[in-house]
Amino acid sequence: MIDINTKSISLCNLGINSSKIHYQLTSNELHSIILQKKQGKESNLGAIAINTGEFSGRSPKDRFIVKDDITKKEVWWGDINIPFSIDNFDKLYNKVASYLSEKEIYVRDSYACADPNYKLNIRIVNEYPWSNMFAYNMFLRPTVNELANFSPEWTIINAPGFMADATVDGTRQHNFAILNFTKKIALIGGTGYTGEIKKGIFSALNFILPVFKNTLPMHCSANVGKNGDTAIFFGLSGTGKTTLSADPERKLIGDDEHGWTNENTVFNFEGGCYAKAIDLSEDKEPEIYHAIKKGAILENIVMNDQGLIDFSDTSVTPNTRVSYPIEHIENIQQPSIGKNPKNIFFLTADAFGVLPPISKLTPSQAAYHFISGYTAKVAGTEAGVTEPVPSFSACFGAPFMPLHPTRYAEMLSKKMKEAGVNVWLVNTGWSGGQYGVGKRMALKYTRAMITAVLNGELGNYTYEDYHIHSVFGVAQPRRCQGVPSSVLSPRTTWNNDDAYYKTAFKLSNAFRKNFKQFEEFANEEIRRGGPQRYAF
Repeated sequence: MIDINTKSISLCNLGINSSKIHYQLTSNELHSIILQKKQGKESNLGAIAINTGEFSGRSPKDRFIVKDDITKKEVWWGDINIPFSIDNFDKLYNKVASYLSEKEIYVRDSYACADPNYKLNIRIVNEYPWSNMFAYNMFLRPTVNELANFSPEWTIINAPGFMADATVDGTRQHNFAILNFTKKIALIGGTGYTGEIKKGIFSALNFILPVFKNTLPMHCSANVGKNGDTAIFFGLSGTGKTTLSADPERKLIGDDEHGWTNENTVFNFEGGCYAKAIDLSEDKEPEIYHAIKKGAILENIVMNDQGLIDFSDTSVTPNTRVSYPIEHIENIQQPSIGKNPKNIFFLTADAFGVLPPISKLTPSQAAYHFISGYTAKVAGTEAGVTEPVPSFSACFGAPFMPLHPTRYAEMLSKKMKEAGVNVWLVNTGWSGGQYGVGKRMALKYTRAMITAVLNGELGNYTYEDYHIHSVFGVAQPRRCQGVPSSVLSPRTTWNNDDAYYKTAFKLSNAFRKNFKQFEEFANEEIRRGGPQRYAF
């Protein structure tokens, strides 16, 4: 056994010569330091509340990948994966290392990937104690014995107070998040938003696992039933991914990032959860609410002098967040590994109100919808949005995917066939008309449909049990326990066939337009999975 409090850590190999290094502090120690330095306040629930400053979310246009011998032919370069030169990285890195030298800094050794065959050791160097506490929450925590001989493979350098000079450093502005696959460094500066820390490693794994490990990385949540059946939930923000995967009858594997291996396992990348806190309530999401206690970090929330939180207040940002170790959730899978999935759910909040509340996808349709990653923006979500607007994010996580989306889609399609997985498209959006006319799908109906799938009640496809949607070609069930039959048919809920089909083909055209950017890279099977052309 070693005493981590006396273990000596040097960062000279990183070019950082610090006068005071805090190594591997506990959550309680960091909590106290944050309060002492007046960098946060304690809420009435016991969690520390901090403000991340100028940035309360990711800055996708300031995310870069160093273009080198490893990445130049593999990465899908463009507006998502923006190239950064080797020379500019080296110069900027040296500036950041000099900035951190002689500062009081916080160092943590952690790892990603719960499956030991894919374990990635990480050293995190933070300027602020609350950033280090976030790393404690979100990455997997080594045992004392593992720390004795810990050797980091990747390093995260996190300096929120360092501001780049875009005119000489090669950045777009003063903030940046840069991945260097040759040096195995994630360099983050100019932003205090903690999500950049976890998403940096997630993006790295989205390159490492498929290219070097033949393993599919996924932006999804996952849980497992009493019989060992794993379910996966893909979905963009606002589609219900966290809510629907937190099932009291099933154990949570993880809520955001997973890998699917050739050894028939699904494993969590992380050691914690990073959940949206906007409009959070004990009634709606009790698992998340009860996880907010000492050891959790609340970001950019509003609370009064007594520490009472107003979860509905968006005056700082709508993207209020809470991070906590996964152990704050009672019903979890330990270790965070499951077997091959039996069912995969693609969640979409269709504000056009035309997609069925649940439908079964063929392998080609599953690959097509995976590449598309559809949801919709509604009025008020962004300036200028006055009616539903389609929103597509490839693989349900485009900002974090260094490879071309078809690479991931082909891997998913292959693994689905090998494992005999059922894939379902679930509309948690609108029914009976588009946003402003219809109503949001009742959560109790969505839960009933997912329960029916997990219990095997909707898994057998026959003509009598399903109707083929005339626009999107997906198989929608005619009946489901606990759900009115009229709800299962989106056309029926509209009571206006002409308006329904015009809107359905409008959305169909948006799918086809979005997919044009992928057509030349997609195989024929994937291309066949799309919706019909406009017919009016």
